[in-house]
Amino acid sequence: MIRNLRCFVRLCAWAMFVPPLLVSATDALAQAGTGKVSVDWNKTVTVSRSTPTMQVVVNPMLRRGSPMHDGSFAAIQALGADYVRYVPWFPYPRLVVAELNPPTAEHTSWDFTLIDPMTLDFLKATAGHSTILNFSTIPAWLFRTEKPGTYPADANAVDWDYNQGSELADPSGRALGEYYARLVSWYTRGGFTDENGQTHTSGYHYSLPYWEVLNEPEGEHNTTPQQYTARYDAIVSAVHAVSPETKFVALALAQPSDEPEYFEYFLNHANHKAGVPIDFISYHFYATPGPDQTIEDWQYTFFDQAERFLTTVKYVEAIRKRLSPETKTDADELGVILPTDNTPNDAQVVIPARYWNAAGALYAYLYIALARQGIEVVGESQLVGYPTQFPSVTMMDWKTSKPNARYWVLKLIHDRFHRGDTLVDTTADSGDFAAQGFVTPAGKQLLLVNKRNREIHVALPVGAEVAEISVVDEATEEEPARSIPSTGAVVDLAPFAVAVVRLH
Repeated sequence: MIRNLRCFVRLCAWAMFVPPLLVSATDALAQAGTGKVSVDWNKTVTVSRSTPTMQVVVNPMLRRGSPMHDGSFAAIQALGADYVRYVPWFPYPRLVVAELNPPTAEHTSWDFTLIDPMTLDFLKATAGHSTILNFSTIPAWLFRTEKPGTYPADANAVDWDYNQGSELADPSGRALGEYYARLVSWYTRGGFTDENGQTHTSGYHYSLPYWEVLNEPEGEHNTTPQQYTARYDAIVSAVHAVSPETKFVALALAQPSDEPEYFEYFLNHANHKAGVPIDFISYHFYATPGPDQTIEDWQYTFFDQAERFLTTVKYVEAIRKRLSPETKTDADELGVILPTDNTPNDAQVVIPARYWNAAGALYAYLYIALARQGIEVVGESQLVGYPTQFPSVTMMDWKTSKPNARYWVLKLIHDRFHRGDTLVDTTADSGDFAAQGFVTPAGKQLLLVNKRNREIHVALPVGAEVAEISVVDEATEEEPARSIPSTGAVVDLAPFAVAVVRLH
């Protein structure tokens, strides 16, 4: 910091004596917010392995009859993405846990009445596409606790304290594995036999391509890498026995930069039972601005924190390639969480309309960077949020039940860029925007991202002939990407705009 300050002082002092003609051209470009992108269409950086997709977290707004239900499931179906992640998560125990009470010799508490409707709607909306299911909440009674776990009688009541205990009541993990085997059998084998030998019939015979094992374990139940690995093996072994075609996603870490031991321990096959696969690992990133920051600060905070995350991705990839190179990677929760979320007055907080464009621009920027690193799945989080349930993370407007700019940025990227596209050498001459050239079956396309809360003008490569420009910006509001006219060799980008330029 001190060294940078000295350099800045020296630069200012030097600039005082520079003749105006020497700096006027550069200053004019900077003041006008103009940048230039250069592309070598013949120089391949990598061939894309990345699929843009999203996360769907279970909450009451996804229940049938809720105001956001129809629009949300229509948005899932319209996106048409693979690897959509479906997470029945612990704050609503009655909506996500299929056996809320421990079995006795007389009866069990297996009940899918509240769980099935949302799950079936999700499977219908994603028909024809791969999905990742993660029933991440372990029944409380499977843990050692000082007193029996409780849960609200109201299925829509939030309970942030449902997860208790860190040690399993059955240290072998057998009971844990059996719970998940029965849950999976409900959806894949038409039903199951419970602990007392009673048959429970569903009639469902879905294929479950991917099953993710637990969620953010370092925070939920304070799980150690050793505990998680043992629980992963127990769950995978049991689920694989009833659904042999299912592949598995592991870890789902909340803070990957804080837990290098998780990667070192888990990815070492010597720490697993023989034959247990490690198909995918996953982890998360949310930009988290300070409570006193405004959108003028967010334009820097979001992307500065993204850079630190991308550095984490590099070291995780080095560990993965060394210990388990056949394992793929899913960055399955990418987004922003504002400090006002889930506070007593978050329903009164006014989130600036331009915020949704800023968060969408962050996802587009991460998509470019993660595609360059060869990350297989790039998942935006999350479909539905609302006051008391992470409103700033939503891709659906809880007032109108329409997709916001975050969704439409994802849709634009999903529709234009695919695995197998060629990423070519691309340079942006300013840190105010990001650019990436792709050679696709539809021809040469350029993805542009305005990282700033102001309009910028991007000069295209020499000789570029624009066929079409599609953009998501503040003018699109809650509508799909719109076409804008070409102004010759320059693309005008509104604040936080994301644009795809298709070239002749």
